[in-house]
Amino acid sequence: MKKTYIIAEIGINHNGCIDTAKKLIDISAAAGCDAVKFQKRNPDVCVPEHQKQVMRETPWGKISYLDYKYKVEFEKEEYDEIDSYCKQQKIDWSASPWDLDSLNFLSKYDLPFIKIPSAMITNIDLVSAAAKTGKKIIISTGMSSEQEIDDCVALISRDTKDIGILHCNSTYPAPIEELNLSCIKTLKEKYDFQIGYSGHEFRLGTSVAAVYLGASIIERHVTLDRTMWGSDHMSSVEPQGLFKLVSGIRELEQAYGDGKIHISASELPVRAKLRG
Repeated sequence: MKKTYIIAEIGINHNGCIDTAKKLIDISAAAGCDAVKFQKRNPDVCVPEHQKQVMRETPWGKISYLDYKYKVEFEKEEYDEIDSYCKQQKIDWSASPWDLDSLNFLSKYDLPFIKIPSAMITNIDLVSAAAKTGKKIIISTGMSSEQEIDDCVALISRDTKDIGILHCNSTYPAPIEELNLSCIKTLKEKYDFQIGYSGHEFRLGTSVAAVYLGASIIERHVTLDRTMWGSDHMSSVEPQGLFKLVSGIRELEQAYGDGKIHISASELPVRAKLRG
């Protein structure tokens, strides 16, 4: 039976609160996810200069955009706690680095993979450095041309063949008519690497369908409540939805079969009874 690797993308949906992060880890583990994933940034590097001092209404009051980005950023103390807590909960964890400082930071942990977000797959320095870590590299392909995906995969392939490529639409939330799930088959035919799907749509069935189409990695954003303050909550899956999503994928895995026509074990006594 095929086994799909399911990643619960916590991202920054913890809103800078370690207790919220732990609750999301608990829910993800209880639902049967294989991993949780965060995002790591150095705000000084990632926030454009013209945006740093733009004032913004936040749960911490009206503060600059740069200060806000620091408020939602976890550092060593929090990641040490996350590392220990995930081991306790028996669930993998990783994070998407958005800059070289963050990649170096994450490299100090024993992570099962490094995730390159869609926005960064054209960042040659970051992608190249990630590939040299010796970790499995997973990339999302949202808002990317076929040539940009090819170039990123070729760059990673110089240092590792342990690669996952996730079809993705980077709109939050993604319009269902633009998901183009058939690209999963296109990627499987083109690359001899693990192919998956990172979804930002409201629906759950589309992610289950992605597994039917051949995805062996599924990533979905998770939140405690879609109405929470923050940019990613609305396109995330709430706890009840996460349980439904994982169970739907696991049921499909059991039902998928090998495609060979035969009489099943449970049919034998029925056949004997009805056909004599």
